[in-house]
Amino acid sequence: MAWRGCVVKWTKTELIRSTNTTRSGRLNPSKQQHCAFRREAKRPETKKGPSEVVDGVQGKVVSPPPGPPPPPKAPRPTLLRPLMFTVGFTGCSFGAAAILQYELLLSRVQTAKEEAESGRLIQGSQDMTYWHNWWNQLTNFQKQLIVLMSTVDDFWSSLTEGQKTVTGIIAVNAVVLCCWRIPAMQRSMIKYFTSNPASKTRCLPMVLSSFSHFSIIHMLANMYVLWTFSSSIVSLLGREQFLAVYLSGGVFSNLVSHMCKTAAGQMHPSLGASGAIMTVLAAVCTEVPDAKLGILLLPMVTFTAGNALKALIAIDTAGLILGWRLLDHAAHLGGALFGVWYVAYGHKLLWTKREPLVKMWHDMRSQGASGGRRGGGTSGGGGPGTSGGGGGGPGPL
Repeated sequence: MAWRGCVVKWTKTELIRSTNTTRSGRLNPSKQQHCAFRREAKRPETKKGPSEVVDGVQGKVVSPPPGPPPPPKAPRPTLLRPLMFTVGFTGCSFGAAAILQYELLLSRVQTAKEEAESGRLIQGSQDMTYWHNWWNQLTNFQKQLIVLMSTVDDFWSSLTEGQKTVTGIIAVNAVVLCCWRIPAMQRSMIKYFTSNPASKTRCLPMVLSSFSHFSIIHMLANMYVLWTFSSSIVSLLGREQFLAVYLSGGVFSNLVSHMCKTAAGQMHPSLGASGAIMTVLAAVCTEVPDAKLGILLLPMVTFTAGNALKALIAIDTAGLILGWRLLDHAAHLGGALFGVWYVAYGHKLLWTKREPLVKMWHDMRSQGASGGRRGGGTSGGGGPGTSGGGGGGPGPL
C-alpha cells in the first residue's frame, strides 16, 4: 500500500509538470522562434537616385564624376556712362563747331583785307611771256602731271560746299575700311571701331564706329546716300553745324542701340555710319518734306521726302519688333529721332544760343593777342615778341 501510494503521488506530480509545460508552450509560442527559428532582420534598401550607379561587385553606391559648374550669369551693363558721354560729346561738338565757324569767318575777313591792301595788279603781257617760256622748258612728264593737277583742281572747284565736306568723311571711312584688312589690327579694330554694350570700352567706339565699315558694299551704299543729301544739308545748316549734327547723331544712335540691346539681352557688336546718315536724311526730310526723291535704279518712281521718312521709320520699327538681325534697326531709329528733334527743337536750343560761347572765345583770344604784343614790346624785339605771343596764345586754351 505504501509503495502504491508513492507511485500514485509520483504520477500526479509528473502529470502536473507536463500540463504546466504544455500550457507554457502554448502561451509563449515565440520562445522556440527566438531560440531556433529566428528570422533575419530586413536591411533598409537605399533608393537609387537618377545620378547614382550601383557597383555590382562591391555593392557600393558610386556617384558619377561632377561636371563643370554652370557659368555665372553676366550682369547687364549700366548705361550711365554712355548716357553721360552722349550728352557731353553733343555739347562739345556744337561748341567746337561754333568756335570753328568763328575762326573761319575771321580768317576770311583777314584774307580779304590783305588782298585789298596789297593792291596787286596782274601784268598781262610780261607775265604771259614769262609763263610761256617756263612751260616750254618743262619735260613731257612734267607737263602731263601739271595737266592732271589742273583737272583735279577744276573738278574740286565744281563741287558744292556740302560735297567737299562729305569728301573728307568718305576718305576717313575708306581708310578705316583698309585697316580692317590688316590682320595685325583686327583686335584693335574690334575693340575701338565696333559698338558693343558688353565691351569694357564703350564710349570711344560710339564715335569711331560711325566711320567703320567691314563690307565694301555697306560702305558704298552709305556713302552714296550721304553724298546725295550732302548739298541739301550743308545749304540748310552750314558746314560747321552739319559736322556737329553728323557726329552727335552717330553717337546718339549708338546710345539707342545700346539701350535696346541691353533690354533684349542681345550683346552683339555693330558698326557703320547708318545711324549718322539717318540723322542727315531725317533732318532734310523734316525741313523740306515736299521735296521729290527717287530711286537710283528706278528713276520713274518718285515720292516726297516726308513719305520716304515715314516708310523708313516704319520698316525699322517692324525690324526692331520682329527681331531682324541683318541691320541695326535701333540705331536707325535713334538717328532718325535725333534728326527730327534737331530740326524741330535742337537748332533753337543749341545753335542759336552759341553767342555767349563765341564771345567768351573772342575775349580769350583777344587777351592772348594783347598779352603777346605787350610781351613783344617788353622784350625789345619784334621776333621775340611774336614768339612770345605764339607761346602765350595756347595758355588760356
